Amino acid sequence: MTTTTPTDVRPDPPHSPDAGAGDGSLAEFGYPQELHRSLGRYASFAAGFSFISVLTTVFQFFAFGYAFGGPVFFWAWPAVLAGQLLVAACFAELAARYPISGAIYQWSSRLSTPSFGWFAGWIMVIGQIVVVAAAALALQMVLPAIWSGFQLIGSDPAPTSPDGAANAALLGVLLLVLTTLVNVLDNRVMSVINRVGVTAEIIGAVLIVVLLLTHSERTPGITFHTEGAAGDGLFGALLVGSFTAAYVMIGFDSAGEMSEETHHPRRTAPRTILTALGAAGLLGGLIVLGGLLAAPSLTDGRLGVDGLSYVLTSSLGDGVGKALLADVVVAIAVATLAIQTAACRMLFSMARDGQLPFSARLARVNARTGMPSAPALVVGVLAAALLLLNFASPDAFLAIGTTCIVMLYLAYAMVTGPLLLRRLRGGFSPAGTDETGARLFSLGRWGVPVNALALLYGLLMTVNLAWPRAAVYDPAGGHWYFQWFTVLFLGATVGVGVAYRAWRRRSAEPAGAVPGTAPA
Repeated sequence: MTTTTPTDVRPDPPHSPDAGAGDGSLAEFGYPQELHRSLGRYASFAAGFSFISVLTTVFQFFAFGYAFGGPVFFWAWPAVLAGQLLVAACFAELAARYPISGAIYQWSSRLSTPSFGWFAGWIMVIGQIVVVAAAALALQMVLPAIWSGFQLIGSDPAPTSPDGAANAALLGVLLLVLTTLVNVLDNRVMSVINRVGVTAEIIGAVLIVVLLLTHSERTPGITFHTEGAAGDGLFGALLVGSFTAAYVMIGFDSAGEMSEETHHPRRTAPRTILTALGAAGLLGGLIVLGGLLAAPSLTDGRLGVDGLSYVLTSSLGDGVGKALLADVVVAIAVATLAIQTAACRMLFSMARDGQLPFSARLARVNARTGMPSAPALVVGVLAAALLLLNFASPDAFLAIGTTCIVMLYLAYAMVTGPLLLRRLRGGFSPAGTDETGARLFSLGRWGVPVNALALLYGLLMTVNLAWPRAAVYDPAGGHWYFQWFTVLFLGATVGVGVAYRAWRRRSAEPAGAVPGTAPA
């Protein structure tokens, strides 16, 4: 196998025509075509949309957003969507330029230095593993509401209770077993499941929006109220309420992660990055609004605990409500699968460059299935291990959810930051044309302002999400480690990365070697 690190490839290679099979796109970066290229435009869109999975994430974090922000937390949604669209526009340019698996790692490495890019990829892949765990926990918000028999541990299904937290971990582990199996089988099987699941999710989301809006109990003016908000005033309510939107609108870069398996990736990936985020943002905002308008009560406390599951079953009746909740279960399963797949491609991409422990094994692709099996097992096992935190305390549910958002936001900033510097130095040129001569996606003269705003937004949101608010992360008190969990986890991730690279550098330097000449 060819192991070509980003330092072996010129930062700005000439863009050859994008062959239908895509081999030319990889050859210019020095990589052989090993993953099976079988994904079309809709499958690429499905990869991004299913990672975002608006039904999974809105149902999982709606109760939290409402509990802390009250009805006004809705307005955090368009603000976060606007910020993420700025980031997505930058990523669309890079997807056209560098159609390679391990997008964040590859993009950051080529825009900055191999060491900086390595840390971007390292933080991203650890963050993705945490997202896998967080997505799997979402089953607890839905399955017991469909049938009490899904509450296998104890009797209280609330995810913030000891029974609910433990049951969430058990259901999550069972789901991870299934998604890991699919990620080992064949990328065509994975693609079919993704497409079918995303189609079902979009249909279900549209139905939920229509039904909620037609069962409204109040006017949209309620979204300007803060009654019941636990946040400190309007600004505090919006800052904490923004967690919901921030958690939903991540993962749109997955279309770039799947570039090596996509036909015409230079044209397809940029479009699907933007359309996946746009579609999810629109549908999610309407679901949040519909939930606020159709809730039987905004003051009985249930909306801040049971969330949208309570709204559906109460407003639409058990039959229709539970049928729609079943669609949400499908969305959660497909989302967990898609997120795990994205993490696998990141591990594969870094291992192919010899940048991780056991790289040779992690970079091995099954010639028959076109899937890197070892990364799927690693991601599945590590995500399941994180779920065990739920047995220790119900507060782990929120700690895991917010930590994964911070990790991804920081990794995104480690791409938009170097990209802005390259633009300002005049070292970032348009992405060129495809095989038909059509120009590929480019921000043109809007590149610098869009990029600058994307970086500023990303850094501010990272600080907001990671801020150790006791009322948010340790409401019961006595668990300082949960209050500081995100900061501690991020510090540990960086610390382990520094230690590994120091060990790798020493082990790669023979006696008498000149310091600094070891591989990056």
